[in-house]
Amino acid sequence: MGKKSVLVVGGGLSGINLALEQAEAGNEVYLVEDSPGIGGERLLYDKDSGTVDFVSPDLKKVKSKKNISIITNADIEKVEDGDGKFNIRIKKRASRIIEEKCDDCKACIEVCPINLWDDEDQGLSFRTAIDFFNQVDSSYNIVKETPVCQRSCPVNLDIRGYIGLIADGRFEESLALIKEVLPFPSICGYVCPHPCEDVCNRGKVDYPLSIRDLKRFVADKEIHDHTKPKQEAVKPEGKGELVAVIGSGPAGLTCAHDLAVLGYGVTVFEALPRPGGMLAVGIPDYRLPRDILEKEIGAVTALGVEIKYNTSIGKDIAIEDLFSQGYKAIFIAVGAHKSLGMRIPGEDAEGVLSGVTFLRDLNLGSPVEVGKKVAVIGGGNVAIDSARCALRLGAKEVAILYRRSRQEMPASDEEVEAALEEGVNVEFLVAPLEVLSSDGKVTGFKCVRMELGKPDASGRRSPIPVEGSEFVMELDTIMPAIGQAPDTSFIERGFGIELTKRGTIKVNPDSLGTNMPGVFAGGDCQTGPWIAIGAIAAGKKAAKSIDIYLRSLAMQ
Repeated sequence: MGKKSVLVVGGGLSGINLALEQAEAGNEVYLVEDSPGIGGERLLYDKDSGTVDFVSPDLKKVKSKKNISIITNADIEKVEDGDGKFNIRIKKRASRIIEEKCDDCKACIEVCPINLWDDEDQGLSFRTAIDFFNQVDSSYNIVKETPVCQRSCPVNLDIRGYIGLIADGRFEESLALIKEVLPFPSICGYVCPHPCEDVCNRGKVDYPLSIRDLKRFVADKEIHDHTKPKQEAVKPEGKGELVAVIGSGPAGLTCAHDLAVLGYGVTVFEALPRPGGMLAVGIPDYRLPRDILEKEIGAVTALGVEIKYNTSIGKDIAIEDLFSQGYKAIFIAVGAHKSLGMRIPGEDAEGVLSGVTFLRDLNLGSPVEVGKKVAVIGGGNVAIDSARCALRLGAKEVAILYRRSRQEMPASDEEVEAALEEGVNVEFLVAPLEVLSSDGKVTGFKCVRMELGKPDASGRRSPIPVEGSEFVMELDTIMPAIGQAPDTSFIERGFGIELTKRGTIKVNPDSLGTNMPGVFAGGDCQTGPWIAIGAIAAGKKAAKSIDIYLRSLAMQ
């Protein structure tokens, strides 16, 4: 048999011995280790004696073998099997040390102010951000830790950085740092459900840092003090290529913003008479003031982005016609504005109004009437917003019916608490059975009590009807808010873009590209209903992918 190329993953004692066996058999060996050094345990430097305690006696031997390539600080990203051979993609992290300038004095270890849990010691002790890992060539490594709050943020916002600047009183610099990746800091400061705070390490001591409110603080300060960030965006030179964005929600506007910064000409096609998507028509103005929304959308149009209102793709213009009009790429970000039905008898009666439709009409200034007694079905933020708005319109009794318990309720705790304080009655473990009506108008609601059984596919315990627990509520208005889906009818008319079984747009998760060249999709129409910051992250990813796609076209 001829020589082989062998990959050994893990630079501990077993990995080193296996690499030596394969090398001595004449094979080409690649030894990959995720930590900065091989040996299996951290290589300890004793500053008093000036010595290093090394675990493996074979380190020098394995490093001297010419047919062993040692790749440290690296991860296996992908393994593909092709024609009996494996293609391996390896991602190597930088050591962040200029080796030719290092004189091996080890003073950096002594003065480093950062304390980290030592993974090489199973977290039993601390280490500094910089450490010494290699006795053969005296190499060092600096760990660049990504804070857990930043890792939980869909746009990977430098939370520790901007909060640190706030602590130093450098508010303009803090806002500039935020805007490097987040074009809508004020909007997110008002409506983001802050998943970063849920994982904040400070919460293990007492309370998480108020990450969202601190973002809102510096964004509001810019508005009230009429200040601008020091790092002003420079209007880019145009590249000539045109991009069409369908939908002006957070995903579409973010994609348009980032592409405009890169120099592309962007036109946004919006079916509604105003921009913002669900930010504008799905969130009440008491939660997201309209002047805040208009200001940050105005910053996008100031970059040269054009928004065409009252233009429905598939109705006013066919999606395939966009290419013939000169657009080189298309980003679909139509959101998820279609309300899901309850699928129970009588739900077509007058007085049944979906929460999504109710909020949209209310936000667009259309006349909306609710009776004295209102029930909202669902447990998300749309249900909470609908209930609170119904109270503001004059309803005397408003109840939210949710089929699970408070623990499983997807709405944010602060919104639930606000609804309870305002007088909304939340009925847990209740499910609808039938809408009761007279002469086509709602008169009541037949419901059943529930109990929780075993967890379902989502991890939440499945509600089970309690036999004999049916009851009737007298009502004037019923608002189902049990979920939303994207309206993809403009795609289903023959353009050929693939959909998933859930009715969302199917994409390559790495690029957000669809099966149609030059067409990308993201946000709620691709993921299903999610949070605004998730849609913003999709818009940013799409903008990068579209830039790569258009540059590749230019090279052909």
